[in-house]
Amino acid sequence: DIHGGGMDLIFPHHENEIAQSCGSTGKEFARYWVHNGFVQVNKEKMSKSLGNFFTIREIFEKSEWPEDVTGEILRYFLLSTHYHGPLDFSDQGLKESKQTLDAFYDLFNRLAEPETRMLGEEDLARSITRMREEFRQGMDDDLNTSVALAAFQNFRGEVNRLVERGLSTDERRIARSVFRDLGSVLGLFQLDRWRFHAKIELAGTATLSLSVRRELTTGTDLTDSEIDAKISERNEARRAKDFKKSDEIRKYLGEQGIIIEDKPDGTCREC
Repeated sequence: DIHGGGMDLIFPHHENEIAQSCGSTGKEFARYWVHNGFVQVNKEKMSKSLGNFFTIREIFEKSEWPEDVTGEILRYFLLSTHYHGPLDFSDQGLKESKQTLDAFYDLFNRLAEPETRMLGEEDLARSITRMREEFRQGMDDDLNTSVALAAFQNFRGEVNRLVERGLSTDERRIARSVFRDLGSVLGLFQLDRWRFHAKIELAGTATLSLSVRRELTTGTDLTDSEIDAKISERNEARRAKDFKKSDEIRKYLGEQGIIIEDKPDGTCREC
């Protein structure tokens, strides 16, 4: 049914395959042709001959993040461009993909928080219907994964707003399941926990300064008292229903490698 390869194989390689197959058997060689654009480095095709070629394993080894996180970052980056188009590979591109995934998993953490209010259920149902249709249209349009990812991002924004208004615990589970179920089509959003801490070798850190050693072992140079102060500031913002400030503090701590969890008895730092 499906045959594919790089854009450079359309002519003469694939045209010759069609001619040979049809001439030999009198039957159609393939029903669908999928030709991908090139992964580029500095606008040049990645290839062994140019010496700008590296493997996925090398990307994993270079990354400061655990392999499951790095794998999802890389997958999101590759899916952000339609497979027909060229994709310029860069560390900045991977960084931007990680920042986007940070925002998704930050929402997933919020969806795990219990809530008794039930103000946004009808709106959630409409958002899910709209999101599924946008996702389907994108994938039906020649596997346009960039459109499919845009549907996820739109849905993320809508769910964040509904959480602010009030979304029951059951509805939060439903919202998370939509991300997980449709995300499985693309291999995204399957992790139960987004791990911020870098993978490091701790041997030999004893001679480092306290701040450097703390950053290596926790992913941040913030002291425990500074982290606790930020959590207290966020608790005050939540009590005052200043959810914008609350989210800003959560985002700031997340960027520092600190995951916090909101529980019925208060907010705590995840160990």
